[in-house]
Amino acid sequence: MADYKEAPLATRPRTLDPNEYFNLSPDQRRADEARTAIQANLKRQYQLQLNNPLRKELIEDNALTQWVYARTNPYPHFRATKRTSLFGAMFGVFPLFALYYIFKTDRDRKEAKIMNGTLERKFNLSS
Repeated sequence: MADYKEAPLATRPRTLDPNEYFNLSPDQRRADEARTAIQANLKRQYQLQLNNPLRKELIEDNALTQWVYARTNPYPHFRATKRTSLFGAMFGVFPLFALYYIFKTDRDRKEAKIMNGTLERKFNLSS
């Protein structure tokens, strides 16, 4: 624990924070143990259903179903924030204006060279 270096944007894991790990009340330890036991029991039941060689029905995982629904229907739960607006501008609007500017200036430069007669055409197909 002495050589653990904290990340700048992450919190210290509970197992490495001595204030939260060693100073837990007995009630909190019992609640953690009960929660862990429930999670282990649910995992065991799911593994038994999944690995049953005689099963004929579909096993539904509620967490997976909710995740798939959220991934396929993002718009009812979308909320516009400063971050999403910035990303929309950066990846949606800014590239369009940047490409327009690049193509327009390149075309204007080429037209100016053609008008002056200084454009050197490398692959002349007509000669």
